[in-house]
Amino acid sequence: MATDGAKQPLISGLLDASPKPNQNTVKRRRLRRCRSAPTDYIPLDKDDYGLIPRPKSILGKLHPSFKQVALFLVIYLGVGAICFYLSRSQIKGEKTNGILDAVYFCIVTMTTVGYGDLVPNSIATKLLACAFVFTGMAVVALILSKSADYLVEKQEILLVRALHLNQKVGATDMLREMEVNKVRYKFFLIIIILVLLIIAGTIFLYKVEKLSLVDSFYCVCSTITTLGYGDKSFSTEGGRIFAVFWILTGTICLAQFFLYLAELNTEKRQKKLVKWVLSRKMTWIDLEAADLDDDGVVSAAEFVIYKLKEMGKINQDDISVVMEEFEDLDVDQSGSISASDIALAQSS
Repeated sequence: MATDGAKQPLISGLLDASPKPNQNTVKRRRLRRCRSAPTDYIPLDKDDYGLIPRPKSILGKLHPSFKQVALFLVIYLGVGAICFYLSRSQIKGEKTNGILDAVYFCIVTMTTVGYGDLVPNSIATKLLACAFVFTGMAVVALILSKSADYLVEKQEILLVRALHLNQKVGATDMLREMEVNKVRYKFFLIIIILVLLIIAGTIFLYKVEKLSLVDSFYCVCSTITTLGYGDKSFSTEGGRIFAVFWILTGTICLAQFFLYLAELNTEKRQKKLVKWVLSRKMTWIDLEAADLDDDGVVSAAEFVIYKLKEMGKINQDDISVVMEEFEDLDVDQSGSISASDIALAQSS
């Protein structure tokens, strides 16, 4: 390619111009195979649901795993419970059980609910609370980045099956449906989970804490939004046991709800952009811009690259990086990659 740092071998290598039987079909199939990594190297073992599992992304290794996040949470609550239990005499407010109150205080602190029913009453406990606020928020961020998303994805298959209950949907079709509407399904699932948590919290406060239905709902809303006015809270021993699990789950689910809402809005705007790009008529200016090798015509590969750039899915930097990798693999500089090129590249 002569312009924008692109080079000829990429374009000529993507499509074989030599005449062959059913050439259009061959080209179309080849372009479709370019959308992802070769499926020949992906294990096609089915899981318990009969679905072909998606290959694990290398980027997924950069995020803490579910077990690591759970370990961080246990360490945080363990250290916090010991610290606040030992300093329980310097914390004032409505107390029930020493260890339970310490864990409850950790949860209320890390989620920034801060009812005010238990407050530090000395310089040492105030400084300790400050430290646990920031470390707790870091733990919550880790949970948001991995654990909540993991739990929602575990239910995604069940939702797809429920929506297509009366239809015969194969494993491949179901996997494609999940991939296309992934954000939408996650958004619907988090709404369902959030509604169930609100109902469960309201009923529990009404039955156990003996609050009115309005006060129970009011306390639930002020808790999961981390307002924590403090006029209504969990004051009994059973209520605080429930609160240890419910507050953490509720606040994280609400945060995930707004995250998926923003992601869904972004996806809709992206789809509108894609629709506009694909429906827009080609002009002479577009033809010139898409002609990457300046030969006066636009090949299928050049057209695909140009449209992907218009959609914002790739940019010139991406193309340049891929071109560099292509040139490294094209050892004999033939403009295409063969098995011998791969062997030579691996041996060098």
